[in-house]
Amino acid sequence: MAFERERQRMVEEQIMGRGISDERVLKAMRTVPRHEFLPEAIRGNAYVDQALPLGEGQTMSQPYMVALMTELLKLSGTERVLEIGTGSGYQAAVLAELCEKVYTVERIKVLADKARATLDRLGYRSVALKVYDGTYGWKEMSPFDAIVVTAGAPHVPDALVEQLREGGRMVIPVGDRYGQRLIKMVKTAGGVITEQSVPCVFVPLIGNHGWKE
Repeated sequence: MAFERERQRMVEEQIMGRGISDERVLKAMRTVPRHEFLPEAIRGNAYVDQALPLGEGQTMSQPYMVALMTELLKLSGTERVLEIGTGSGYQAAVLAELCEKVYTVERIKVLADKARATLDRLGYRSVALKVYDGTYGWKEMSPFDAIVVTAGAPHVPDALVEQLREGGRMVIPVGDRYGQRLIKMVKTAGGVITEQSVPCVFVPLIGNHGWKE
């Protein structure tokens, strides 16, 4: 019950309080138990608005950033969504509350295995997970209605743009290793429309079409 109260307060103060207004996104953030995706030793910090360490040099994004990126995708419930960078599986669970199917790619097997176990335990059957270089996307399952990238990229990988259907949305942090801007892209018949959102700091997107190790 303590975690549930903290989760409700997180949504009211950290997420609604910073301008997130999509009711479906707010409901998903109230529903998904963020603490279940964290190592036992730091679960007490689950509902603080900060990124938290997962091991392997990776982090779980702060709740506000998860909510913002999700809201920018404008999901209605019928979409097939690609996530690059599974991490703990928390973002995938939030997406699963809001769309038809989530395809998530994680390059670090130990994190992928933990995320898969947590998602299965919590009943998120609509999430498919693959261990692979996420900068290639998941071509055989494309096209996607929406793509979210949870690591900072030096540029937008061409493969991800190609795997986005016409009318689809992508949210991705783009910049250098020390800071990025959150970018929203909409694919149209005439090309890609790009909008900049907030400044942010994510772990680097490692891969053949991202940063090198």
